[in-house]
Amino acid sequence: LILIRTLSNPLVLHGRHFGRTVFALCNYPALLTSGILRLEELQDAPVEDYPADVHWEHRVFMELVDSYPGLLERLTNGEEEDIICVGELLGKGASGARGDDTKTLKSAVLEWLVPRGQVVMPPLSRNIKSDRRFNHEVTGVLLCPADLDWSNAETKQGLKSGEITVRGDQWPMFLYAGYIYDPEDPWKGLLRSEILIFGFKHVFTSLSSVDKEPKATHSSNAYLHGMKSVRFSLCSSSVFSRTDTVMDSNNFYHSILDLLEDPDENDEVADLMLWWTRRVFPNSSSLQHSISKNSVLSRIREKCAALRERATASAT
Repeated sequence: LILIRTLSNPLVLHGRHFGRTVFALCNYPALLTSGILRLEELQDAPVEDYPADVHWEHRVFMELVDSYPGLLERLTNGEEEDIICVGELLGKGASGARGDDTKTLKSAVLEWLVPRGQVVMPPLSRNIKSDRRFNHEVTGVLLCPADLDWSNAETKQGLKSGEITVRGDQWPMFLYAGYIYDPEDPWKGLLRSEILIFGFKHVFTSLSSVDKEPKATHSSNAYLHGMKSVRFSLCSSSVFSRTDTVMDSNNFYHSILDLLEDPDENDEVADLMLWWTRRVFPNSSSLQHSISKNSVLSRIREKCAALRERATASAT
């Protein structure tokens, strides 16, 4: 009964949502504690004066408190123990959601490794992951860093033995459409692979909806959550940890976030988000549709365009 009450706690449920759609790798008690202390400091200095990592952490903190009505008041009026308790409940929800996702993806991902009608050879276990990562030809080629050549015997052996250490910012081949990387155009196909689409749909909709249109968030962070879960499913690790040194998950996640939030990459990121929206939500109202001639909407658009034209003409 106590377990049921805990799992249905609103903060636990919100942690599941926040961890999936806003920020995946987070120490919630630490985030809340430092965030509350920083609010007091910001009375004397703007957040822009802080280092980039602190600025970024504070933004996550504000997104969290803004997304849960009354949370900021509860934290500012509570004792340190209350803040830690809230953080632990949020963390429990986020961890539970991640565990549920990776558990179901562990077997589901095996259906996406090869074209339909084909089988993975040699077979991979659905419940034991020790034969994955660089221990198997199929998962090895997908997890191989895009800047390395899996077909090279020395490279392959180095990855298998661990002699070649893979950092989190050495992105794997499975992030690319068709699993093809062009060093002359590194944006080409990036974060557009079919296995990422399958992973997103599997996590955010019913388990059987991979071939259907989901009704879920359009958040780019949600797309990244599916990506992170797929990467873990391909690996041989049995337990997910944001501080692991083998998969370097923290660096992997943040390096991609850094790219997507880089103002210099706005055009590429906008194209990427539009591509995802079209692939995952083909019937979304946010996509461009032709407007019926003489409709109310067309008349509104025409009037707005005429007003802008007159304003431009008068300004000149």
